[in-house]
Amino acid sequence: MQPKVVATEAALQLIEKLKETYGPLMFHQSGGCCDGSSPMCYPQGEFMIGQSDVWLGEIGGCPFYMHAAQYEYWKHTQLIIDVVPGRGGMFSLEGREGVRFLTRSKVFDSHDELL
Repeated sequence: MQPKVVATEAALQLIEKLKETYGPLMFHQSGGCCDGSSPMCYPQGEFMIGQSDVWLGEIGGCPFYMHAAQYEYWKHTQLIIDVVPGRGGMFSLEGREGVRFLTRSKVFDSHDELL
């Protein structure tokens, strides 16, 4: 079975850099408007995970959660967390680096294999 969330090499390198500065990290994607539709990176424990959040796995040793309502749209995909130039969410740690995390995806087929 394929992992629900993975990260590109560029994202993994950025995660390592951020961990050196901020310590353990976590990711959350809420699916709300504006900043919430992007994966947000926080120091671990600085964002309260609730009963409506789904744990999808880890990237770079960091837990990744998504709001259950958003997960309904993405549940048949593998999330691929990447990094692109530009400003992301104002509360996400990578903003000071001049880049932002971005979610890409691949669709799973009925046997959990990537298409």
